[in-house]
Amino acid sequence: MTPNKYSVILGNLGNTCDRFLPTGYKDVPGTRRMLEMAGTISGISGIELVGTWDVTPANASEMKHLLEDNRLECVSIIPDHFSNKLWGRGSFCSRDAAVRQAAIDATLETADIARTVGCSMINLWLGQDGYDYPLQAHFGRERGWMVEGLREVANRCPDMRFALEYKLKEPRIHSYHARAADTLLMVQEIAASNVGVCIDVGHSLLAQENVGEAAWMLQHYGERLFHMHFNDNYRYWDDDMIVGSVHFVEYIELLHWLRESKYSGWYSMDLYPYREDGVRAVAESVAFLRDLESALTAERHEEIRRLLEAGDATASTRWVRNLIFGSRQGLS
Repeated sequence: MTPNKYSVILGNLGNTCDRFLPTGYKDVPGTRRMLEMAGTISGISGIELVGTWDVTPANASEMKHLLEDNRLECVSIIPDHFSNKLWGRGSFCSRDAAVRQAAIDATLETADIARTVGCSMINLWLGQDGYDYPLQAHFGRERGWMVEGLREVANRCPDMRFALEYKLKEPRIHSYHARAADTLLMVQEIAASNVGVCIDVGHSLLAQENVGEAAWMLQHYGERLFHMHFNDNYRYWDDDMIVGSVHFVEYIELLHWLRESKYSGWYSMDLYPYREDGVRAVAESVAFLRDLESALTAERHEEIRRLLEAGDATASTRWVRNLIFGSRQGLS
């Protein structure tokens, strides 16, 4: 098989802040320096940019040259539909028709930027589209507005692919794109071949999904898995930790099902290393995935297939133990 392609969201290498330390935990290195840093990470050949943070209509041409200078490909652009107070009560699902139109316009502008940079993927994380309280949301009407708006941008940009990234909660307590299944249902209702789903592994863990099953499902129903974000957490918050630092066995299963379902997109790092060195955190994440990919040889994938056919949990656990420790105990 073709080796996997690895990328990183540019902000992973910059300053990180939270509500307790809003000024951030680090110094801000600047866009040019962060691109140089990304270019030094073994295995990284792609970059994701955030619209208005990293790239704008004014600097798109310059960004294209900076990416070329650092031998990096723009994998996707993420429109900022979340940090501007205009979107505080929703973007595509806002009750204000003018705000909904602004969300459409901002996405179309991002598509223009993407064309200039040489990118064909728009990753949409609509974190403000949801609700907080009982008896607050008109589910049908608001979801309908989202379908209409997303269908419009997809139809007006047939040269672009739009990946809807789901997340259970935060900043809204209930997100309309909360899980793989409900996001897939909206994709099917939009009914545009250039609209699919992005799995963020941490978001899937937070939603109590089996990430491998989510990947299989999105591929099974029309090959709608357009993009992958990799990180880790403890399942109760979107911690954006180093890949493989918590869920080792689940990552084995995920990489198996990405292979089985013939996912051929990018493996993009989406970390939030508050106190860790960003370059080292991303490098360790990529190294983990590459090492695991190397360990999962064609022979071992065949062994996993046999384990899944048998459905014997003790045999599967023994197989993982043998993979990690090379142990032969308990095999009889």
